[in-house]
Amino acid sequence: MQRSHGGAGVVPAPESAGTAPDLEPSRNGREERPSLRTEFSFELPRGYVDQDGALHRSGVMRLATARDELLPLYDARVQENSAYTTVVLLSRVITSLGTLGAITSNVVENMFASDVAFLQDFYRRINAEGHTRIAVTCPECSHRFTADLAGGRLGES
Repeated sequence: MQRSHGGAGVVPAPESAGTAPDLEPSRNGREERPSLRTEFSFELPRGYVDQDGALHRSGVMRLATARDELLPLYDARVQENSAYTTVVLLSRVITSLGTLGAITSNVVENMFASDVAFLQDFYRRINAEGHTRIAVTCPECSHRFTADLAGGRLGES
């Protein structure tokens, strides 16, 4: 079977033509597959305080790759203390935090423990479970509902 690799003359393979329910029309009238959301915004519970005393709470975490999970295993700090895996891994997948130029392991090391716990849970939710929803119970009325940690629905940018 042949597939065109050019821009305007893309022809779907016969086995997939018209059968995929997840195809959506684009602006130009052609069918396109929805894009995969790979970055998720978050708000730290306390926030990271940098050396100048500035508070950074809003950030973005991307989906982890296999490389992100493998490289920390070769890090001398992780080999010395396996608990350091979290620090190295989070510093790789957090793409922005407030106005910081770079997220290094030093930044993660100096976060409050509650923020690191939040980020570990956030990481697990987007990478293992595929969503950022959590079950919540109102302390006032005991009503149970779900909340989205990322502030949006999966698949939205």
